[in-house]
Amino acid sequence: MAISETDTKLLWGRAAGICSNPNCRDDLTIILNNDKNYNIGEMAHLIAKKPDGPRGQLGGGSDSYVNLILLCPSCHTHVDKAPGEYSESLLKKWKSDHEAEIRSVGAEQIFDTLTQLKEFVSKLLLENNSVFEAFGPKSEAAKDAGSNLYQVWNFRKLDTILPNNRKIINAIEANSELVSGDEYAEFLLFKNHAVAFERNQYNRLDSYPLFPQTFAERYRV
Repeated sequence: MAISETDTKLLWGRAAGICSNPNCRDDLTIILNNDKNYNIGEMAHLIAKKPDGPRGQLGGGSDSYVNLILLCPSCHTHVDKAPGEYSESLLKKWKSDHEAEIRSVGAEQIFDTLTQLKEFVSKLLLENNSVFEAFGPKSEAAKDAGSNLYQVWNFRKLDTILPNNRKIINAIEANSELVSGDEYAEFLLFKNHAVAFERNQYNRLDSYPLFPQTFAERYRV
């Protein structure tokens, strides 16, 4: 049984396209100028599919998200060549710690002024917009049926837009005393969109709130 699309997206999205080894943290998506874009991430099994494989158990491990960890090729090779050094419990800790770090990024950003907060948010929104313009469904790349850039869009949503949205949510919530009631109301519109947008990447929704342009205008510097 192959790894499902849903489990693949969960793994990439929750790891933000970064190797889960705390001593590595390589970016696993490569963007080239000649459209030869590719990713180098590998979905490694915590428990091997075969009983005699790395960290194998009777009956073998599954292809589900809970039995997978996102690694770079080098780290994948190391953990499978030396399973005695890289136990199932260690790999689970790598995965849970990394995902927790990704989920909380931005919460440590404490600002003195509203302008500083808006500068932080504005830069992340600019990066998200640049990704959308370059690879999104309305981009020139999307109109080229022979291009592989649609694959880049799928990965960039997981490794750039979703993490940036989390940074924005965490930063504003950590600095909520700096924003007015109206500004916080605009933020809640963005948060509703961001949460639903992420959920839609893993399980398609019939509809979800679109990005609120008023939020970008409110937090522009």
